[in-house]
Amino acid sequence: MLLVTGGAGYIGTHVTRSLISGGRDVVVVDDLSAGHPELLPAGVPVEVGSVLDTDFLMDVIDMYDVEGVVHLAGRKAVDESITRPSYYYRQNVYGMQSVLAAMVRLRVRRIVFSSSAAVYGAVGDDTVTEDAPTLPQSPYGRSKLMCEWLLRDIAAAEGMSWSALRYFNVAGAGDKDLADRGIHNLVPRVFQAIDRGEAPSVFGDTYDTPDGTCIRDYIHVTDLAAAHATVVDAMDTAPMAAVYNVGCGCGASVLDVMRAARQASGVPFDWQIDEPRAGDPARVVADAPGSARNSAGRHGTTWTTSSAARGKHGRRRGRPR
Repeated sequence: MLLVTGGAGYIGTHVTRSLISGGRDVVVVDDLSAGHPELLPAGVPVEVGSVLDTDFLMDVIDMYDVEGVVHLAGRKAVDESITRPSYYYRQNVYGMQSVLAAMVRLRVRRIVFSSSAAVYGAVGDDTVTEDAPTLPQSPYGRSKLMCEWLLRDIAAAEGMSWSALRYFNVAGAGDKDLADRGIHNLVPRVFQAIDRGEAPSVFGDTYDTPDGTCIRDYIHVTDLAAAHATVVDAMDTAPMAAVYNVGCGCGASVLDVMRAARQASGVPFDWQIDEPRAGDPARVVADAPGSARNSAGRHGTTWTTSSAARGKHGRRRGRPR
């Protein structure tokens, strides 16, 4: 049995479905602050509680005879982390420590961790390899890097097999009901603004990029979910201690995403330029040759944005402003 923390969230529901389709038995732990357990496949047990509660985690691990963990639970918004750093360090870093403590006490020896490309910070014009310097620019990025440090050290001391998957920008949906409902990610924010008849915001247009807006690597959520399944399968065959980038290896600017959203929605909306946000580097794009990339990067930005538009909170084509 695999334990998936945060398994009822946007990414979690996709990862859980991917694991189950590969023949895995899964139990989900989620505090439901952003989770929707009704979107999980029928029969998947959901235990409601916080990863900060180590005793609760131990009860779940013991009850379901858990043999491995996919740790997705945590907070993930760069802008929110700047205004609430203490909250982010508690939720992400202490949450990781709590998960590892429960695993150590009950001798669970395999874990896949949801990390982030935010650990890299500003990287210039080059694509990012896993051995690039880690100089995060936000409390969110620093909290993820601290989690990786915890994971490396405790895994080495306890003989754990582990992998940290550094996600780039996740978007799209594997089903019309599984769209990202978040308010911090670019693609859902664009479609939510269109639905309200408002102009989506572009945070800054004076970055050192071809069109002046930030460039990111957009990975489709189904590719990301498949990458988790690939790494979990690999842990069955050999010990692992590895970091993998999970991205498509190509960059798209914020204005590229706006144009793709126009095409996907069929609505000729305009956008507005706002002040840049603190903690946003100009460009972060993966160079992802590791094994996790074998399941990543099949979908481009336009397809990914169209997928999001078909989701529950996307625009319906031709809907007037």
